[in-house]
Amino acid sequence: MADVKRVIMPGVTHWQSPYMHAYFPALNCYPSMLGDMLADAINCLGFTWASSPACTELETIVMDWLGKMLGLPSCFLHANGGMGGGCIQTTASECTFVTLLAARTEAIRRYKLVDPSVEDADINGRLMGYCSDQAHSSVEKAGLIGLVKLRFLSSDENLSLRGEKLQEAITADRKSGYIPFFVCATLGTTGACAFDILTEIGPICESERLWLHIDAAYAGSAFICPEYRKWMEGIEYADSLAFNPSKWLMVHFDCSALWLKDARALHRTFNVEPLYLQHENSGERGGGGKEREGEHWQIALSRRFRSLKLWFVLRTFGVERLQQHIRKGVRLAIQFEEFVQSDPRFEVTAPRHLGMVVFRLAGPNDLTEQLLKRLNKQGKVHMVPASLKGKYVIRFTVTSQFTTEADIKRDGTRPNSNPNDQPPSKENAVTAPVTKRKPNLHLMTHAKAGNSKRNSEYGISLLLSNVPMSPKIVNGSFAAMFEGDVCKELGEVTRHLSVGGEFLRPSPRRRGKLGDQEKQMSLDYSVLERHRSGFSKTMVAMGSLDSKIDEILEIGS
Repeated sequence: MADVKRVIMPGVTHWQSPYMHAYFPALNCYPSMLGDMLADAINCLGFTWASSPACTELETIVMDWLGKMLGLPSCFLHANGGMGGGCIQTTASECTFVTLLAARTEAIRRYKLVDPSVEDADINGRLMGYCSDQAHSSVEKAGLIGLVKLRFLSSDENLSLRGEKLQEAITADRKSGYIPFFVCATLGTTGACAFDILTEIGPICESERLWLHIDAAYAGSAFICPEYRKWMEGIEYADSLAFNPSKWLMVHFDCSALWLKDARALHRTFNVEPLYLQHENSGERGGGGKEREGEHWQIALSRRFRSLKLWFVLRTFGVERLQQHIRKGVRLAIQFEEFVQSDPRFEVTAPRHLGMVVFRLAGPNDLTEQLLKRLNKQGKVHMVPASLKGKYVIRFTVTSQFTTEADIKRDGTRPNSNPNDQPPSKENAVTAPVTKRKPNLHLMTHAKAGNSKRNSEYGISLLLSNVPMSPKIVNGSFAAMFEGDVCKELGEVTRHLSVGGEFLRPSPRRRGKLGDQEKQMSLDYSVLERHRSGFSKTMVAMGSLDSKIDEILEIGS
């Protein structure tokens, strides 16, 4: 444990901190951890009903429990006796991917009923899927892996996908020879927690025979509260729906709930049955059958006993206490929104929904970017940015169940406080000195044309190398620190190593400079100045742990 404290904990982001307001919740609780400990001790592989009947049966039961808590139509439940039902996947990204594959299988099957002579590959090359320009990046990734084209449709002024835009795109694509087959609608977008309009999208998908998948990764947890089900209107048109109990329901990662109205397309997609996986009850729904075999619901063969931790949480807290937990998060977000609105320098960029507030400084994007960097540099709160219709915004999400009203008051006054230096205001924006850091192109490993333009406009704070690693928080204090003697130890360990034939030589000047400090913020980009890289011999701005290692070591003979 001493090594864990010394080596591991300095580089851990503490997602359970009450001052962690980045991304979305990723909560845990003791019942969830105990359930997973028991599952790990049992260590069964639930790929078929026979491989572990309890694993299969419990997942079937808790998925029906959870579906009823959300108010899903009965066609999505196992107990209905139809072809629908739910299963637990690893992430919402996987849910999107497997449903896209199922939709692709179904589209090819239907097309070949009309023209059996057409090759699957020819049909696949003409398939076209749709989503909003606010959809999660996992939708694009699913299209890339599934080898299908995706069209990103413009959202309206409320960042919602509307039926008119979808219908226009479908009509145009059919005229161009494409085969529309899949729509991913989002309930609770990542950028602003916006909601696509299912009552408009659903009827179009039904009439055009498109698979409608609902990504409610974050917002889905809130649907256990009846007052938030207004955004679910039109859910009866969906072919599949997914959300993450691992986000807001305190079931720790990984746990993503997926329901399908008719799971046969999914089963056909993953239907591989070698003799060694068959058993005497394989053809019976009550004791197996494709509807109950875990292998037919996912890409992998083996399945963890994930339903055990979900079962523990549902039984421990019950519906009412989980509802109280959700409502508390929403109430705290409303309180933070009021703090932001009380300062005329700020603007709430999009309507607040659930536990997320999106805000910015009035004026140029640079002002908000500088503010976010200063807030994260202090290590008292952690937030991340988003881009909404060309505006650089700060996302504030109530994530932790340990966050209190006092914490929100503290965090709500922090953006408009004056700790050490005053953030530029709208009035002094012209004369305020703006230090603009250009993006580190060496770190932009997946930069597309659009992303490159965005990074050029907004600077490095959108790059993965900076914001998610800066700073690390332990209840409002830096965790991204290392002891001075670790610098010396690292230098001693690596002094005889070489890279590309060149020895790593400890730098007494740099190592001594860092070693003399009792603590050093190791992962915070903003504390690093430009320096000469030992590798390239050019001036670059580094933004990761490797950059601090380069401060300790010099590369060369």
